[in-house]
Amino acid sequence: MQTAYFAGGCFWCVEAVFQRIKGVTHTESGYCNGATQNPTYQDICTGETGHAEVVKIEFDEVRITFDQLLEVFFATHDATTLNQQGNDRGTQYRSAIFYVSNEQRQKSRQFIQALNNGIITEISKLDVFYPAEGYHQNYFNDNPNQPYCQMLIAPKLDKYFSS
Repeated sequence: MQTAYFAGGCFWCVEAVFQRIKGVTHTESGYCNGATQNPTYQDICTGETGHAEVVKIEFDEVRITFDQLLEVFFATHDATTLNQQGNDRGTQYRSAIFYVSNEQRQKSRQFIQALNNGIITEISKLDVFYPAEGYHQNYFNDNPNQPYCQMLIAPKLDKYFSS
């Protein structure tokens, strides 16, 4: 088993996508690499803590590779906008990969170079990960009728998994 940490805007969207990928065994929404210890969602929403909303992705490297996860990550968010995904704006919504090994760092850099199209995704070493509050976990699956889920997450899932 390996672990990857991806930030691609709102963690509800990122989590919903990766929960549906074969070989991903567990996801957990959270916050990483900021200045505030044990931040809350309210802290993060100020945009002043330096944290990113991330999803911790545990995966079986026999069933899916880190490179394949990168393909999913870049296909399901806009990696060319600074601190923004759709209507979500602020540093907490930045596109970022928080690597846990030199191999992940190298593969992330190579993948971005190969795309060569204005990608501004941050690549940083994972410093610290704080799990988000319980109500953020499994959000789309538990709240499919919530307006945000219907307007933003469901269409993203439909677009990615129908193509």
